[in-house]
Amino acid sequence: MKYKDGNNMADDFSYQITEKIKVLSTSKSGWTLELNKVSWSGRPAKFDLRSWAPDHQKMGKGVTLSDEELAALRDTLNTLG
Repeated sequence: MKYKDGNNMADDFSYQITEKIKVLSTSKSGWTLELNKVSWSGRPAKFDLRSWAPDHQKMGKGVTLSDEELAALRDTLNTLG
């Protein structure tokens, strides 16, 4: 995708895993499902749940949660048993 000025949106995309929290599973191909804190495009780090290639150069679709959203999810999961 491009901005109106013609620049590529992908050029602005960056990420940094600031804290590795937990590897939840590993597939036969070596990809891992991980919960990490990730800073996207220089923004403050948020909780992030997604699959990663072994070298962390490729990623699958995932979900990024604020502290409050993660707490709400935790509370909901605790009610499930």
